[in-house]
Amino acid sequence: MPQTSPSSAASATLDEHAQGLASFIDASPSPFHAVQEAARLLEQAGFTPAAETEAWPSEPGRFYLTREGSIAAWSTVDVAAGAAAPFRVVGGHTDSPNLRISPQPERSSAGWDQLIVEVYGGALLNSWLDRDLGLSGRVAVREGSGVTFPLIKVDEPVLRVPQLAIHLERDVNNGLALNPQTQLSPVWGAGGDAPSFAAYLAELVGAAEHNVLGWDVMTHDLSPSRRIGRTGDLLAAPRLDNLGTAYAGTRALIDAVAALEQGGEHRHIPLLVLFDHEEIGSTTNRGGFSTFLPAVLERIVLGRGGNREDYLRALAGSLICSADMAHATHPNYPEKHEPAHQVQINGGPVLKVNAKGRYASDASGAAAFALACEQAGVPMQVFRSRGDMPCGSTIGPMSAALTGAVTVDVGAPMLSMHSARELTGARDPGMYVAALTAVLAPR
Repeated sequence: MPQTSPSSAASATLDEHAQGLASFIDASPSPFHAVQEAARLLEQAGFTPAAETEAWPSEPGRFYLTREGSIAAWSTVDVAAGAAAPFRVVGGHTDSPNLRISPQPERSSAGWDQLIVEVYGGALLNSWLDRDLGLSGRVAVREGSGVTFPLIKVDEPVLRVPQLAIHLERDVNNGLALNPQTQLSPVWGAGGDAPSFAAYLAELVGAAEHNVLGWDVMTHDLSPSRRIGRTGDLLAAPRLDNLGTAYAGTRALIDAVAALEQGGEHRHIPLLVLFDHEEIGSTTNRGGFSTFLPAVLERIVLGRGGNREDYLRALAGSLICSADMAHATHPNYPEKHEPAHQVQINGGPVLKVNAKGRYASDASGAAAFALACEQAGVPMQVFRSRGDMPCGSTIGPMSAALTGAVTVDVGAPMLSMHSARELTGARDPGMYVAALTAVLAPR
């Protein structure tokens, strides 16, 4: 695979993207906030909102569309290949594993006020113990004859899941096993007079309790994202998987569209899609296995005067880059990694390969990403899991199956994936942005 020195990417740009990612993550404790933050950045770059319930834009422009916790954005400016112009797509997801508040969450035990939670996604449960936790998400509120969905973001330590003292479980260091039903309920007081959770939310959104009809509310770690390490070459943050891609993909689309428009007419449509619910299998109305991406792609073709035939022709010439975070080689567990496929923090973006189809990469997609990294002036690494260990998956295989487009799975290297707090390199976000920009704006 082509290898390029990372020195070709300016250090100032790499530093800017490390800070940009940290700010994006801290503003995005829930998928709904991540969509809101991505939309804010897109609007600053001249993208305007479209709505699925409205007629599709027929004039060239920069647009974005949201479906609850998912967002898609694209530009049709200066596209000269006709209605069957192919797409260049970067896809990721907005959700991360966490603890979600149940519909009837009030609980009292041994004088403590608690909330009942349900584990969302494949969380490292022990990482949620003894942390100061806030709350975020959306609330369904009746307003007149309709319903609104205001977002909430409580960046105060209102919850904590206390661990049992070692004196009461002497063999805990031989292996901690947590029961998600009985041992993960956070405390939020000890007075026995806690309000109902609906009443608590009603006060936050300025509504009467009886008008709170439901919620999608989750916990988040309150420790801010920050540079760490002796020289500040690492970035510790929550939700790197996969807000690392949500940020990098958004910045890449903005940069790619600017470059394409500066270069004049081009022959493809750059598009970003970020799905919700990847961590729970993607089979929802806004997950990667939903109609969201195919519907957006087809309506773009139709809006440009094409038909179903043009849509299918466009898909046949398209490339989808499924971008999710990747496992760096762990220094304390090197035996958990395939020896010939070592992945380094601050070593550049990662091509992810699996012969069983858990990743969608094949030779065509691998070549496209290798060329993108070469164009961006960043090195490319390759991840393959051990042959005697199962492999995770992404939106890549389902996107490939739904569209028939060439699809490649890529990511940025990290440790502690699915922990409440994860770790990447401070140089990696900038190299990731550069590579994804080249995917969307190939020369």
